[in-house]
Amino acid sequence: MAGPTTSAQQARSRAPVGERRRKAGAVTLGNNAARLRAAQALRGGGGCSSAGRALPAALRPGLPAAGSFAITASVIIPSAPALLAWYDRHRRTLPWRAQAGQVADPYHVWLSEIMLQQTTVKAVIPYYQAFLERFPTIEALAQAERDSVLAAWAGLGYYSRARNLHACAQAVAERGGFPQDVAGLKTLPGIGAYTAAAVAAIAFGVPVVPVDGNVERITARLSNTHEPLPAARPLLSRLAAELNTQPQAQARPSDFAQALFDLGASLCSPRTPACGLCPWQESCAAHAAGTAAELPRKAPKAVRPTRHGVHFLAMDSAGQVLLRRRPDTGLLAAMTELPGTDWRPTPWAEAEALAHAPAPAAWRVAGPVRHVFTHFTLELVVYAGQVPQFSNQQVAEGFLLPPAQARKAALPSVMLKCLATGLKALA
Repeated sequence: MAGPTTSAQQARSRAPVGERRRKAGAVTLGNNAARLRAAQALRGGGGCSSAGRALPAALRPGLPAAGSFAITASVIIPSAPALLAWYDRHRRTLPWRAQAGQVADPYHVWLSEIMLQQTTVKAVIPYYQAFLERFPTIEALAQAERDSVLAAWAGLGYYSRARNLHACAQAVAERGGFPQDVAGLKTLPGIGAYTAAAVAAIAFGVPVVPVDGNVERITARLSNTHEPLPAARPLLSRLAAELNTQPQAQARPSDFAQALFDLGASLCSPRTPACGLCPWQESCAAHAAGTAAELPRKAPKAVRPTRHGVHFLAMDSAGQVLLRRRPDTGLLAAMTELPGTDWRPTPWAEAEALAHAPAPAAWRVAGPVRHVFTHFTLELVVYAGQVPQFSNQQVAEGFLLPPAQARKAALPSVMLKCLATGLKALA
């Protein structure tokens, strides 16, 4: 997800196009020799050159107009000028994106890229804006307490990102700035291959292609790759890496990366691609084959298991609720939660659940809470009860906050649901 959002990159369309595709179907992307033979046959049997030669229209029904693409030994590369011209007219305005002609702020680019992992642009924008108000510079973020960072992140999910964000900010502040190349960026906490490429391209003008889910989709369609994800991922990454080989893309690395993102976020969408408006439609093998909406294919998802747990909303006579901090490792590490049981495959009987209550009280069931994580579904039962006064030990194992402050603490979404359910029962 690059400068703008989570990203959209693309690879070039494959050589198997034209009459061969119409008669025999698309040649798989992994078959480089077959792709090259198909491209050579369509071009009259000559060797591959750096720019396409003009062919009679009848011989190239699936190929772009002469001069608008380049052919390599592996793929047809769509026109970089066409994509950049489209981007100059249709680029999105996003809070982390520099204005045309301006240099992007590395802190803004990096922060947006971390937030956009597994999260939509629409969901990220208000969090990004509030986060930047609270931590306007990377130095301010580095100096902040971790709990303050987690609280600002609460609700975005994937909370390891927030912990790595804080650690990365401290590392960058200590070294005096971000590394300006992919290899250096990858040495920082929480920065992998994609994020390093996105920050390098957008903030520092390094001519690399960041490859995320949007880019994989564009690449799969350009090449008409039917091998399902995730098995096709290495192939699509290699193909996407060649998209920027034309001089126009090399001259505008930041714009080219963001143009890919915008193309994937708008025209080359997952379910209803707008191929008729796409600047690369003539180079797209899937468009020529009529398979764009089917790609990329994905392997069947494994059945998501269910876990069960119980949490307690305990309120004292002053109206404060008891909270505690989760361990520093594992799921939702260091986040705030209501006291409760472990999460396990089988439901908890009431008697064994109440043995985990934080204090004696007339506990009553406040209601169920269901939350879906990436790898499992969580089914919780929330109990609520009034505790006149907590012991020193009980408070030492957690902390007390009024409900209004508790909502602003570092509570993940699932715990905000539990808090709301418990408070409603005690209202």
